[in-house]
Formats: sequence, structure tokens, C-alpha cells
Amino acid sequence: MNCSNLSRWALSVCGAAFALSGCGGSQSGVTTIPPSGTSIRYSVEALTTPLGGGVAEGVSNRDWIVGSTNGLRGCCVSRAALWRNGNHTDLGTLGGPNSSEQWPVNDNRGLIAGVAETSKSDPFKEDFCSFGTGLTCLGFLWQNGAMHALPTLGGNNAEALGVNNRGQVVGYAETTTHDSCFGYHVLRFEAVVWGPKPGEIRKLAPLAGDTVSGAAGINDRGQVAGVSGLCSDPPRHAVLWHDGTVTDLGNLGGHVNNFPWAINANGDVVGQSGVPHNNTTHAFLWTKQKGMQDLGTVAGDHSSLAFGLNNRGQIVGGSCVSFGSSFQHCRGFLWQNGAMLNLNDLVCSPTSLHLYFANDINDHGTIVGFAFDRKTRKFRPFIASPKTIANGTKNC
Repeated sequence: MNCSNLSRWALSVCGAAFALSGCGGSQSGVTTIPPSGTSIRYSVEALTTPLGGGVAEGVSNRDWIVGSTNGLRGCCVSRAALWRNGNHTDLGTLGGPNSSEQWPVNDNRGLIAGVAETSKSDPFKEDFCSFGTGLTCLGFLWQNGAMHALPTLGGNNAEALGVNNRGQVVGYAETTTHDSCFGYHVLRFEAVVWGPKPGEIRKLAPLAGDTVSGAAGINDRGQVAGVSGLCSDPPRHAVLWHDGTVTDLGNLGGHVNNFPWAINANGDVVGQSGVPHNNTTHAFLWTKQKGMQDLGTVAGDHSSLAFGLNNRGQIVGGSCVSFGSSFQHCRGFLWQNGAMLNLNDLVCSPTSLHLYFANDINDHGTIVGFAFDRKTRKFRPFIASPKTIANGTKNC
């Protein structure tokens, strides 16, 4: 998860989730044991980037990896990126300097959704996509080497976050209605579904009593996971839209920072939810059968966030030692068979990469995310490929 380029509304969630600081190695004394009968370890590699920095956000079942890189045309420029067979492709922009792909993906057809700046200054001087330039930004759909801008709901900005195999894209877009309360945004925004026809856009209304909404992911059944809340405050409700109905997914006891990040083909949803009393969040899994379940943390940690899942029930994210409202000293996790495992403990052989956060996992078990490289002192995108080995063997 790359919080640096999310909208300010989502940034409020990231601020309560983690900060990219204090990025040392694994916490001493933290050990995890894979569930009985497993014999999977991971071979880890850093992905090629222009200047070494970046993050991998999603991986499809075609093993296409999407994310963002830093420094392509300057130290503070972000660009949406695609890796195929280890080769890096810059996806471009919509006229401005920056673009970003910042969400797990469900698409296997070669469709990529993200956000890119235009060359137009925002008339209200908003920094909607938090690139720091004051330019407007729009959601995009990329396919076959071309980036196509997606429409808004009459406002100036929008962000595209998820796409499915039917060509439907979800995210949120500004309306023409001015926000009635103080916040980061001048105009209200609502969750939307773009497509599958070019230029098509459909609103997804927030819960009754809420004023804004945003969609995070969509599966091939048209089920959409997202958030509903008031103004630009941290979102209070994790929700699911299906067949014209919006459902509150509940929470883990906290009343803010409830955010679903991904949905799979079964309609299962993962994300983060505030927990009472300690100002942190825990990773959750929501299913229709059991509702919202607290996935806990890696042993010794206090906070966690689930960011990706596959159709086999494997979940990935980050677990951290928290200090106040920020996460520090994080480690990527793999949750399976009811247990949360420190992903660093499952690596085949010694590496300079500390797997800081795991962002997505495909149905083959391939994991992507970002790691702290102890040699270069940079955050780098990584791919972790599963390897089957004999029980009791550590090296691949």
C-alpha cells in the first residue's frame, strides 16, 4: 500500500494505519510456525525500478504486477508501473507529471485502473490525489499500451481503484455539490462504477445519513466493497454494494477507520477496522456466513491491516508495532488456515530485503508488496514466489 498518493480521505486511514518510518529489521523474538502440513517457502526478488524506489500493489493470475515507481523524472515524481516477466513499463500520465496505481487488482485480461494528473490546475486549489502539485487528477483505464481518462460526476477530480474481468472500474468521483462541512475537499464525492461501456458512469450511494462514499474493489459478480462516511472525516462504515443495495459490514469495536481494501470472487472482503481503547486497527476478514472476523496481529505486534486476498482464502497485509496513531517496524504477513504468519520467516534464504508490507496475492500464491532494502536504505517493490519444499527444510 502506497499511502503517499492516496486521496486525503484515504490518507486519514493510512495515518491511522502506518507510517514509513522506523523501518528496521524484523522485531527480535517474533517467531511464527506455519500450520501443520505446510511446506511452502518463498523466493524473494526486488523488482527493477528506474531509481530503485517503488511499491508493487497488485498481481494478477497472469503474473502481471502493477504498482508505482519513484524518481522516474525527478526525485518527487510518481509513475504508475507495470512489470511483465520482470520488465518494467511506465504507464504514463494524462498530461501532468504524476500517476499512480495503488490498489490490488482482480483483472486477468490486461486492464489496469489507476489515477493520473492532468495539466489543468484545480480551480479550488485542492490537492485531491495528494501529489502536491495542485493539478486536477482523473481515474484512468489502461489497456494495450493506451491510458484512457474516466469521467467525473461533474466535479474536477476522480480516482479509479479497482477493475474486474468484465471491464468495470470502481473508485470515487467529485460531484458539483459543495461540501457543507470543513474538510480537505471542497466538493463532495461518491463511489462510482465506470463501464463496461466507454464513458459509462454509475453512482453508488452512501449509507443513509452519510454524505460521501468511495469504492475500493469489485469482483466479477458486480459486488463492490468500499466506504461510507461524513464529509472528509475518516470513514466510519465499511460497506458492500450489490444489486442496488448497500450493506454496512460492521466493525471490530471502533467507530472510525473502518476500511475494506479488497474483495474476491466469493464476495469475501478484507481490510482494517478500528479496535476500541488503543487507537489502532486490526486486519479483518468479512464473509456473508460469519460477518467481520478479527485476524489479530503477528505475535508481539499491536496493529495490522489486510490489503489483499485470493480466491483460496489466503490473505496478505502488514502487522506492526504501533506508537500512538502510526505504525512503525512493520512486517508483511500471510494469513492462512486461521494463523497470521510473519512473511519474513517464510523466506527461503537470507536477503537484504525486509518484507515491510504485503499488498496482494494471486491464486497461485505469488505475493507482491514493498520491502526495505538494508543495503540501499530504500523501499523497493518485491515479488515473493512460493516454492514447495520438504517439511523441516528451510532453504529452497
